[in-house]
Amino acid sequence: MRIGVLGTGNMADALATHWVRAGHEVTIGGRDTRNAERLAMRIGGGAKAAGLRAAAESGQEVVLAALPFGAGADVARQLRTSLEGKVLLDCSNPVGPGFGLLTEGGPSAARRLAAAAPGAHVVKAFNLCHEDVWRMRPPVFGGRPLAVPVCGDDESALARVRELVRDVGADPVAGGGLERAGLLEATAALFIALWVGEGADAQAIAPPLAHAAGDARRRTGASVS
Repeated sequence: MRIGVLGTGNMADALATHWVRAGHEVTIGGRDTRNAERLAMRIGGGAKAAGLRAAAESGQEVVLAALPFGAGADVARQLRTSLEGKVLLDCSNPVGPGFGLLTEGGPSAARRLAAAAPGAHVVKAFNLCHEDVWRMRPPVFGGRPLAVPVCGDDESALARVRELVRDVGADPVAGGGLERAGLLEATAALFIALWVGEGADAQAIAPPLAHAAGDARRRTGASVS
């Protein structure tokens, strides 16, 4: 795939590095092209540097919006014609002071991107983990690859993002339509509050799948008396 990356921060670095290694053509775009050039040089593998619009235009299949909440919709609005018909992948987390959602009472960050660039196919993914997790090769814990929820409304767009998830070494999980992106963002806010604020193991709050929907003994025919 030809992938454009909007942003030169840690998430752009971590994800683009995997995709270059997987053989994709990646162009890093930034407001400051010197930052884009430095990141492209660090990634290597033929990664190119450009301004934001040129990066969006170069991403013929997918454009990653690796931008802070608040900046993403503004940039998408400016580049809307360059994003027409493309997959616009949103990895942002609108989490503010006190680990609260900055979108409280309004559309999700992903929905705001979709409104700013209505011709693009917005997909939400990669927002539940710190960038250092995405730098792992691969992100496997206890012998099990990390699962990545993916939310979106266009099946071809979802298929491309699922491929990119696999290129990172993770397993894509169907998260539903884009209307559920806000749930992913709220989950990130909760997890960050648990990890950072409480020092708690967020993974420990979910039971194994066999027990998630009720009493496993009833489903296996074991006695419950």
